[in-house]
Amino acid sequence: MSNSNAEEPLEASKHNVVQIEHRAQVVEDAAQINDIDEEQIAQFRRFAGSDANWHRGMTKKVMRKVDLHLLPLLVLMYLLNFLDRNNLSQARLGTLEEDLNMSGTDFNLATSILFVGYLLMQLPSNLLLTRARPSVFLGIAMGIWGVISASQAAVQSFGGLVATRFFLGFAEAPFFPGAIFLMSSWYTRAEMAHRIAWFYSGSALANAFGGLFGAGVLSNLSGAHGITGWRWLFIIEGTITVAVAIIAAFILPNYPTTTKWLTPEEQAYAQWRLVDDTGEADLADASSIKEGVKMAFKDPRLYLFTLLQHVSILSQAFQYFFPTIAKSLGYGDIETLLLTVPIWITTFLVSLVATWTSSHFNDRSLHIVSLMLISVAGNIIAVSTLNKAARFFALFLMPIGAVTSYEIILAWVANSFPRPLVKRSACISFANVIGNSANIYGSYMFPESDGPGYLPGGAATAGVAFLVAVLALVTRFVLQKENKRLEEQETSELQGTEVENREAVAPGFRYIL
Repeated sequence: MSNSNAEEPLEASKHNVVQIEHRAQVVEDAAQINDIDEEQIAQFRRFAGSDANWHRGMTKKVMRKVDLHLLPLLVLMYLLNFLDRNNLSQARLGTLEEDLNMSGTDFNLATSILFVGYLLMQLPSNLLLTRARPSVFLGIAMGIWGVISASQAAVQSFGGLVATRFFLGFAEAPFFPGAIFLMSSWYTRAEMAHRIAWFYSGSALANAFGGLFGAGVLSNLSGAHGITGWRWLFIIEGTITVAVAIIAAFILPNYPTTTKWLTPEEQAYAQWRLVDDTGEADLADASSIKEGVKMAFKDPRLYLFTLLQHVSILSQAFQYFFPTIAKSLGYGDIETLLLTVPIWITTFLVSLVATWTSSHFNDRSLHIVSLMLISVAGNIIAVSTLNKAARFFALFLMPIGAVTSYEIILAWVANSFPRPLVKRSACISFANVIGNSANIYGSYMFPESDGPGYLPGGAATAGVAFLVAVLALVTRFVLQKENKRLEEQETSELQGTEVENREAVAPGFRYIL
C-alpha cells in the first residue's frame, strides 16, 4: 500500500514533465514558423518559468487592455446586428403589414427568409476570415448589412421585403461566428463563457432598448416628411450601423501578434497564454483551409455539439415574436414594447452571473440543464393560463433560461475544438450554420392565429427546451469518456507503450464538462 502511494506523486510528476516539455516544443515550433527573433523566444521561456504572482499581474494587465479594446465594440456591433435582424417584429406593430398588403404567414416568411441567406454565406465567409484581417473583414460585412437594412425602408411590396431580407441575412452571416472565433483567439477556455455573456448582452440590450427605440420612433416619427414610422425605423438603425462599421474597421483588434496597442512583451504573453491553456499555438497558417475542414468533419463531437446548438436556437424561437406574445397581455403597441425592457435587462444580468459561475466552476453541462428547466417552466406557465401576472412572470423565465444557456453552449463549442485555428473556425461556422437553420422553421411556431394563448408553439418550445437539457447531459457523458481515454492514453505513453489511433491533442488537455 505504501509503495502504491509513493508511486502516485511520481506518476503525477511525470505527467507534468511531459506537459511542460510539450509546451516548450510548441513554443519553439511557433517561433520558427513565424520567424520570431531570439529575444521573443527568450520571453516565451521566461513566461514558462515565472511564478504564479507574476502571471496574475501580467494576465490582469493584458486582459484589461484586451477587454477594453475588444468587448465594448463587439457588444455594440452585435447589438446593431440583432436590431437590424429583429426590427421587423417592431415594425410589425406599426403599419408594415398594412402598407405592404401582408396577410396570413407572410410575416413568418419574411422572418425566416433572412436565415436562408444567412446559412448560405456562413461557412465560406468564416473560412476566409482566417486568411484576412478580422477588423477589416467584419467591418466591411457590417457596412454592407447596414446599407441593406436601411434599404428596407424603400420597399413597396411584400416581394421586395422578402428579397431585401434574404440579402440582409447573406451580409450578416460572417459576423456572429466571426466574433466568437475572434474572441477564442484572445481568451483562454476558462475566460470564454463570461466574455461571451458580455458579447451576447448585445442581443439582450437590443431586445430591451430596441423596444424603447422602436416605441419612440413609431410614436413620434410616424408621418414625418411623409414617411411612415416603420420606414424611419429601418433608415435610422441602418445608418447607425454603417457609422459603427467604419469605426470598427479601424479600432477592432486582429490577433495577439499583430496588435499595435500591446507592447512586444504583452503580444508574446497573449500568445503564450493560449499555448499554455491548450498546449497548441494559435497560428493562422498552421494548416490549410482544406486540411482544417477535413479535420473538423472527421471529429464526431462536432455533430453532437451542432445538434445541441440547433435545438438550443429552436428553444429561443419566441424571441422573434416576443412583442407579439407580450401584446397578448392586452396592452397597446407602445406599452407592449416598454413591457419587454425589464425582461431583457433581467436576462442580461442573470447571464452575467450564470456565465461567471460556469467559468469559475469550470462547468458547462449542469448549468445548461438547470437553465433549460427554468425555460421549460416558463413555457408551460405561458400556455397554461391567460392570467396577466402569471404570463408576465413566464415571459421572464423563457429568455432567462434559453438565452443564458445558449451563451454557455457557444463557449462550450469554442472550448471543445481548440486548435488548429482553421479547424476551430470550421467547427464554429458549421455548428452555427446548422444551428441557425432552426430559425427557418422555428419562425412558424407562433402564428398569429394561435393567439392569445399560443398553445402549440409554447408547448413545442417547452419540449425542445427539455431536449436541450437531455442533450447537454449526453454531451457531458461523452466528454467524460473522452477525458478518461485521454488519461489512459497518456499513462500508456509514459509507460512506453505505443498508442494506436492517438488523438491529436496536447498532453494534459481535457474537455470541459
